Amino acid sequence: MPSHAGCRDQARIGCFAAGGRAGKRGASSPLSTGFILLPSSPPSCGLVAVLGAPNAGKSTLVNALVGQKVAITSPKAQTTRTRLMGIAIEGSTQLLLVDTPGIFEPKRRLDRAMVSAAWEGTAGADAIAVVVDGKGGIGPKVRAIVEPLAARREPKLLILNKVDIADKPRLLDHAARLHEMAAFEETFFVSATTGDGLSEMKAALASRMPEGPWHFPEDQVSDATDRMLAAEVTREQLYHQLHEELPYASAVDTERYLEREDGSVEIHQQIYVARDTQRAIVLGKGGQRIKEIGATARKELQELLGVRVHLYLHVKVKPNWEEDRMLYRDIGLDWVE
Repeated sequence: MPSHAGCRDQARIGCFAAGGRAGKRGASSPLSTGFILLPSSPPSCGLVAVLGAPNAGKSTLVNALVGQKVAITSPKAQTTRTRLMGIAIEGSTQLLLVDTPGIFEPKRRLDRAMVSAAWEGTAGADAIAVVVDGKGGIGPKVRAIVEPLAARREPKLLILNKVDIADKPRLLDHAARLHEMAAFEETFFVSATTGDGLSEMKAALASRMPEGPWHFPEDQVSDATDRMLAAEVTREQLYHQLHEELPYASAVDTERYLEREDGSVEIHQQIYVARDTQRAIVLGKGGQRIKEIGATARKELQELLGVRVHLYLHVKVKPNWEEDRMLYRDIGLDWVE
């Protein structure tokens, strides 16, 4: 994903960003009109970098603010691999929410690429929202994110998430300790799952965005292309239906995305794994597991795209797929030495 310098530098009235995905917000069909509708009051638009440790609930939070699913989620940590932008509307403000991979100690090239993508997602941000799992403690992973932000000049908001299942007395202690590490302008106690506290947080983010024209059409909810979305939806099913470490040892590449004359789409994807034993697990007995993965992914894609989907999945053993520079490009990551 290209870096953004902020809406005030890039937006142009009447133009639209090609390739992004339109959603249900303000649209009667899944196709974007391509026109930017101006709000009644002076518009504002800005970039919000959403940072946090793995499994803090960043993607669930972005989905909730946008009002529909734009980022995949799973109970497993490190589900998000690339930067993805969700587009939310709050009154006359367009919020560009950059959902970043969780920041952790990288051990392999893919890890380094993911962490690099997360920090690069803060470039040009008008505000930084740091999401912390309210039911967890403030461990090394959280400190490694918050402490470097102390020197950053952008407005910083602390988002303590999962308050619906957190130990309430500990939340204020968490907030106080985190404020000692970095100068947060405001703290919000929210639940991305139930929606508690989100309206106040969304309004606070909008109030900090610079005046300027909207960068995307009103009905566009993400900068992800349908091709990228298809790969992410299938990868989400790998996380939900496979166990242990196998989802982390796989990658999904949409090799072909064809629009048929009847309006349906035909999608061919490669699922890369490193070993024959992993391929056997993905396929399942008699191919049953891959059929279940494909059926569930197909159903969700049809709901998201609003058209009939023909999804064809192929599982390929590629021992060194994590060292394939071209594959990194295809799945939306920069090559990191």
